[in-house]
Amino acid sequence: MHEDPGLSRRDLLRGRLLGQFLGRLAQAATNKVQAVQEAVASSAASQAKPADPDPTASGAMGRRLALPIHRPPGAIDEVSFLAGCTRCNECVTACPVGAIVHAPAKFRAAAGTPMIDPHTAACIMCTDTPCITACKPGVLRADQPRAMGVAWIQTMACLAHTGSFCTVCSEQCPVPGAIEVHACKPTIRPDACTGCGVCANVCPAPTNAIVVMPLADRRTRSSSSGHH
Repeated sequence: MHEDPGLSRRDLLRGRLLGQFLGRLAQAATNKVQAVQEAVASSAASQAKPADPDPTASGAMGRRLALPIHRPPGAIDEVSFLAGCTRCNECVTACPVGAIVHAPAKFRAAAGTPMIDPHTAACIMCTDTPCITACKPGVLRADQPRAMGVAWIQTMACLAHTGSFCTVCSEQCPVPGAIEVHACKPTIRPDACTGCGVCANVCPAPTNAIVVMPLADRRTRSSSSGHH
C-alpha cells in the first residue's frame, strides 16, 4: 500500500513534540525534587540547636544537622541520637530486608550511623520492630514515633494521575490509611505516612512519581518507663 508522505511527516513531528514535552516534564520534576531537598536541608540547618548551651560540649554536634538523615523507626532527636549511637551495627544486622545501611561520608560526623535510603531499600514497618529491640544504646526506642519521614506524589509523573491505571503504591503500602485512592488516583495522607518508602520503592512510573523526605525535626518523647 502506498504510504502518504505528508501523513508520515506529521506523525514524525507529533512524535518529536511529544518527546520534547515529556522530556520537559521529567526535567521539571527533577528540578522540583532538588529544590525541595535544598529547602528542607536549609531549614534543618537553620533550626538545629545543640541540646547543651555549652558550645564546647555540643556546638559541633548542632552543625551536624546540615543534612536531614532518614533514620530507622523509633529514632530519638538527632542531637541525642548522634551522642548516643555507638555504630554497633546491631540494627543493621537485625533488619530483615536490609533497609538499614550506614550513612555515607557526605553526612560527615554522622557517617557510619544507621539510616534508610527508601528509594534503594524501603522499611517494611515490621510489627515486632527488630531494629529497636537490637538497639542497646537506646537511640531507637519503642516509646518513640515510628514516623521517619513523609512521602508525596508528583502527579505529573504518576501513571494514575496522567490517565493510566495503576494502584501499586496503595496496594503495597504497609501503613493502613496512609494512601487513599479517589477516582482511581492515589493521594498520600501526611498525618498517616511514616516515610517508610515502600511506595517509592515499588512505583513503576518511568520517572519515579514518589518523593520521600526524612523528618527535618524529630523530638524525643519523655517516658516514665525509660528506654526499652
